[in-house]
Amino acid sequence: MFDASIYGATSVPANIGILFTDRKGGFSLPPYDSLNLATHVGDDLSTVQKNRELLNSKLPNTPVWLNQVHGCEVFDADDWNGCQIPTADAAVTTKENQVLAIMTADCLPILLTSKCGSVIGAVHAGWRGLASGLIEKTIQAMQLKIIALNLQTNIQAYFGAAIGPKSFEVGEEVKTIFVKHAPQVSNLFTPTERAGKYMADIYGLARNRLNAMGIHQIDGGQECTYKNMNFFSYRRDQVTGRMASLIWIKHSI
Repeated sequence: MFDASIYGATSVPANIGILFTDRKGGFSLPPYDSLNLATHVGDDLSTVQKNRELLNSKLPNTPVWLNQVHGCEVFDADDWNGCQIPTADAAVTTKENQVLAIMTADCLPILLTSKCGSVIGAVHAGWRGLASGLIEKTIQAMQLKIIALNLQTNIQAYFGAAIGPKSFEVGEEVKTIFVKHAPQVSNLFTPTERAGKYMADIYGLARNRLNAMGIHQIDGGQECTYKNMNFFSYRRDQVTGRMASLIWIKHSI
């Protein structure tokens, strides 16, 4: 488990906690070895619970685990009852010690915070979520909370580990979706030797969306889950575990 600085996130507000996990340090057996945090991938559920309890020991509270479906729903965790598992691919909150969690194994986890540290968000940004405007919806939900708190503040972003631009092969149809929305991102798709296939830069695609929303302070984005065996990768292994990227407000400023 690593704090934010491991991925180059050096500008985190003092009252914001950020934690990233990799695949090491847990109890799961192969092919889920070892810190698998997902209950939906076929791993022994009692072992997953042990892994989550280990993670919880590093956190101020039990995370808000989402039922991620590659959709476009943003959950308002200010309303979380502590029991439900919301079906959503992003979450926002203003509550202290309300831990937001995103699980990934190639998709891009994006953690967001207002620079004043009063509003946070977390996004499960696979290509489908990116294409459907999940980043934009999450930022809009955060901005509404910023307005409600009568604050003047910008938002900054942190990327956890995702599949790198030399490993993420997609088809022509994926490129078409993104280029139709923003023609300038065509250079983020590099043709491969296979007809109609491209290597896509998911980090770059996310940066483009964030920049368009006025967010330019973005840390991280250098890892590749596919190439680095310290990370879970669905594309590489198919049957595998999931990592978590987590963010919370320690106290109000």
